[in-house]
Amino acid sequence: MTKFGFIRHGSTAWNKERRAQGSSDIPLDQDGIDDAKKLAARLSSENWDYIYSSNLLRAKQTAEIVAEKLNVPALILDTRLREVSGGLIEGTTEAERLEKWGADWHSMDLGIEKVDSVLERGLECLKDIQLKHPDSNVLIVSHGSFIRHLLKELTPEVDLTSHLENTSITTLSISNDIWNCEAYNCVKHLDQTVING
Repeated sequence: MTKFGFIRHGSTAWNKERRAQGSSDIPLDQDGIDDAKKLAARLSSENWDYIYSSNLLRAKQTAEIVAEKLNVPALILDTRLREVSGGLIEGTTEAERLEKWGADWHSMDLGIEKVDSVLERGLECLKDIQLKHPDSNVLIVSHGSFIRHLLKELTPEVDLTSHLENTSITTLSISNDIWNCEAYNCVKHLDQTVING
């Protein structure tokens, strides 16, 4: 059985401004760094063998903080774990999108990456990780929309109505080609304080 822990990166200034980030390379803000340290402290009491991450800065920074605390052999960056590309909407707020393109902007071709493309690269990446690390526990640091698309595909029975929080962890296991969601959007570590973290 392979276990995956999907982590959404820590918060950024654009998260707080509710700007679409997509493939824009935005760093963590101080809250994002602090929350990643809390997550790392939590995960240090668990058994994780490998860490894979999107190569976008906000995910990479989160993964580096976790990897340092867990002392895993290597942090592996994979471009297939990047956020859904937002095309022309990257850097904009909902109000700005409404002003620029109107209420029907969702139905316009603004260069946003198609779901099929996201699933193709995401599922291929997971399959490769499974083959490379059978019966291992693998953390994947990625992005909200990317993770949600994968969860909808792999565990359609899971209620995904709650928004994935920054530094949340969602754990899935796969055995005999059957996916099981053990925890969704867990942020219990954010209630903790980190001493000398």
